[in-house]
Amino acid sequence: MMSRLWNALTRKKRNEADAESQLARVLNLFDLTALGVGSTLGLGVYVLAGSVAYEQAGPAVTISFLIAAIASAFAGLCYAEFAARVPKAGSAYVYSYVSVGEFVAFTIGWNLILEYVIGTSSVARGLSGYIDSLLDKRMGNFWREMFPIDVDFLAEYPDFFSFVIVLILAVILAIGVKESSMLNNIFTCVNLVTVSIVLIAGGIKSNPANWAIAKEDIPEGVRGGEGGFMPYGIAGIMAGAAKCFYGFVGFDCVATTGEEAKNPKRNIPLAIVISLIIIFFAYFGISTVLTMMWPYYDQNPEAPFPYVFDQIGWIEIKWIVSIGAIFALCTSLLGAMFPLPRVLYAMGSDGIIFKFMKRVHPKSKTPLLATLLSGLLAASMALIFNLHQLIDMMSIGTLLAYTIVAICVLVLHYDAPNTISGQSDITSSNVTTIIRQITNFKFTKQPNNLSSAIVKVGVVAFCLLSIGLCSILKFSLDYVTFSLLIIVIAAMILTILVMSRQPKDESVELSFKVPFVPVLPCLSILINLYLMFQLDQNTWIRFAVWLLIGYCIYFTYGIRKSTEGKLARESIEFTKPPLSTESSKISTITDRYRAINDE
Repeated sequence: MMSRLWNALTRKKRNEADAESQLARVLNLFDLTALGVGSTLGLGVYVLAGSVAYEQAGPAVTISFLIAAIASAFAGLCYAEFAARVPKAGSAYVYSYVSVGEFVAFTIGWNLILEYVIGTSSVARGLSGYIDSLLDKRMGNFWREMFPIDVDFLAEYPDFFSFVIVLILAVILAIGVKESSMLNNIFTCVNLVTVSIVLIAGGIKSNPANWAIAKEDIPEGVRGGEGGFMPYGIAGIMAGAAKCFYGFVGFDCVATTGEEAKNPKRNIPLAIVISLIIIFFAYFGISTVLTMMWPYYDQNPEAPFPYVFDQIGWIEIKWIVSIGAIFALCTSLLGAMFPLPRVLYAMGSDGIIFKFMKRVHPKSKTPLLATLLSGLLAASMALIFNLHQLIDMMSIGTLLAYTIVAICVLVLHYDAPNTISGQSDITSSNVTTIIRQITNFKFTKQPNNLSSAIVKVGVVAFCLLSIGLCSILKFSLDYVTFSLLIIVIAAMILTILVMSRQPKDESVELSFKVPFVPVLPCLSILINLYLMFQLDQNTWIRFAVWLLIGYCIYFTYGIRKSTEGKLARESIEFTKPPLSTESSKISTITDRYRAINDE
């Protein structure tokens, strides 16, 4: 019984990278890059730089963005390799299904649903609030008077504007991916033009003296730290980097377009890398001119650019930036909503959630029902929920997805291409054989069952050590905790060295591979877990409740209806009666696979 359950939870999806897709392949490299930039470079570019400069880092916010960009690049490179390996709709869900197993894949997919629903709802509320502030709060006051809501965990009033905007967006996405991509391209171009205007206007009014304000020049009663370029020290820069990291969340939506991209093995990795570079330079430039235009201690953390342009008397530029921010929010809304039906489509196709999610409209070539249902869910949340407490949940889902993708990269790099029967593994080998393989003094070039198992144990050990390191860093350092810290770091380095000694699978030719394996994926795992530990207890509780709901669906429906599970049961039945020829056996299995997918 337990053996069958374990086999069900760990069964892997067949990697059919070249299989024909029902979705329309219409997205080129420019479309994919614009999608990545548009979904990431939203209101954050107009808010995040000022907020981090004012609260955490001062002018050193530029360094915070650099550190966050490096951390995001680690995750981005892992996504890029998987896009080259598995160019299918579904992003991290499909990646983990192919390499780790069904239960982990469901966990990630269920997590991504939460991330994209909350992302869409929160951006819709942000767009509504931004427009409302330009209208002197008239829209909000009207709805508050007409339909007041007096419930702690709900919004003060139903936001019908957000509800309608999300539904309109869902309809646009359902009409066709090319049409919605064209709209995204236009909005993204307007957004980048606005950023360019801010950079030019800000550059004209920049004063390098604002990066070297002495402590005695800070007005009395104003929080300004120690002054200078790093008024809050290294700790402030790192705290700012943790916040800036979330400004890069969103590029992973490019990875969900594997079945709608032209030449996905080349274009998706390129689009991820190019979009991250564009996003970094935009953030770096914006934070530079903002902190040079006006002292960091007098920034407005909620709307820095309108405030600064007001202070210097450039009202026209203020309104240009405000209109650009509206377009930026529209692109963020489209980018947040775009991946959600693709994840539902992928999970529905695999049978681990309700199969009607995989239905594709014959004319628009989009997952119509999944798009409209996800739009209705996101619109309903935007209508009645106050999403400020839920934003952290979007971050925890993203960081967990990044972590799983990095783990998958490690597993696949060192995985034995085919399990050879009779070949020794870690459970059947003696101690001497295991030690020889750990050190690999014979410089074995081909991975085997034992080397693959050693890497998997190493990955688990590294994750546990990373959790231990993050836990230690939550406490103040004394002699005992410092000693533990050194021991844990030494063990982590040793684990990486052991994994690096194992032979890699070089049999698969890819258009892109992650460099410096295993160091880079391990750093990505460590950074992601560290940032997850910065989230509050309530976020973890809400996250646990969401996972509980998902597991109820999986164990009552998905584990029985899984396409891979049905194929496994069919293959057992096929082995019982002898078939006339090997070719007829292959043909029968192929026909059955198609039949299961058509059910």
